[in-house]
Order: sequence, then structure tokens, then C-alpha cells
Amino acid sequence: MKPPDTDTPLAVAYADIAAAAARLDGHARRTPVMTSRMLDERTGAKVFFKCENFQRMGAFKFRGAFNALSQLTQEEKRRGVLAYSSGNHAQAVALAGTLLGVKTVIVMPADAPQVKLEATRAYGGEVITYDPKTAKREELAAAIARERGLAVIPPYNHPGVIAGQGTAAK
Repeated sequence: MKPPDTDTPLAVAYADIAAAAARLDGHARRTPVMTSRMLDERTGAKVFFKCENFQRMGAFKFRGAFNALSQLTQEEKRRGVLAYSSGNHAQAVALAGTLLGVKTVIVMPADAPQVKLEATRAYGGEVITYDPKTAKREELAAAIARERGLAVIPPYNHPGVIAGQGTAAK
């Protein structure tokens, strides 16, 4: 395995995470950090749990989705966004879109857990299902986004998503 390139700057700097935290203020929940004496004893270490299961929609993914959508231009917000996910990112984008008044289209596998499909719809997302045995989600998402003029918010590898998710540890 090739070592990481230390000369290439990171796509996201701490300043981006700090700015994301300001955008999320009043929108994301402040979740607790907890410990477990028993786990500490079993591991011989001090273990900390960031309880993002108490976050809106139940996961840290809300932080990244809300931050990314909040940075869209007015024109992008007007047109809407497309995301692809089997669950948590789907729900996060749908909820963030509803809160920000942005239409969301979510590409999800037809065999995603029913509870995830239903929650994504309940949060306001238009769900488009596909058969993961015959289609690739990235290709399908790109085609739909092109056809409808939607901005794509991937579940990772997006500076706004990364910076927002980074606020969980800030």
C-alpha cells in the first residue's frame, strides 16, 4: 500500500469544520460523550462513546447533510439535490432538505431496509429505488441528476459532508 501524500493539502481544514459547526448551531443536537468503566477495564484503556444515535434522525450523517445543503447556491437550492444511500445519508439529506426548503431526490437500493425507505420518505425525500444487481447507484444518480438539473450530495468524499460530519468531534 502506498503511503499517504503528505504534501497534498487536505480537502477539509479545521476552519471548514469550525464554519460547519456555526452553520449547524441550533439545527444539530449537542450529543453526549459517555464512558464505560466495564469496557475500560476489559480493554485496559479509557474508551469514549460519542452518542450520535441521539442526533436528529439518529446518526452523525445529519451534520454532513445539513452542512452541505446549507452551502448550496440559491439556484442549486431552487433546483434541488440528489443523494444516493442505503439509509442514514438518505434520511439525513431528506431531513436537511425539508428543514432548508430544498427538494431532495434519493436513490436507494430496492432491498434497503423497509424502515430506512419509509423514514427517508417521511423526512420528505422522493425515493427512487433500483436493483443493485443490475444497476450501479453512482451511474443512475448521475443520469437522474443530469436529467433533472440536480446537485449531487454523495454520502462521503464531499467537502461539505466531511466538514459537517467532523463537527461530531469538535
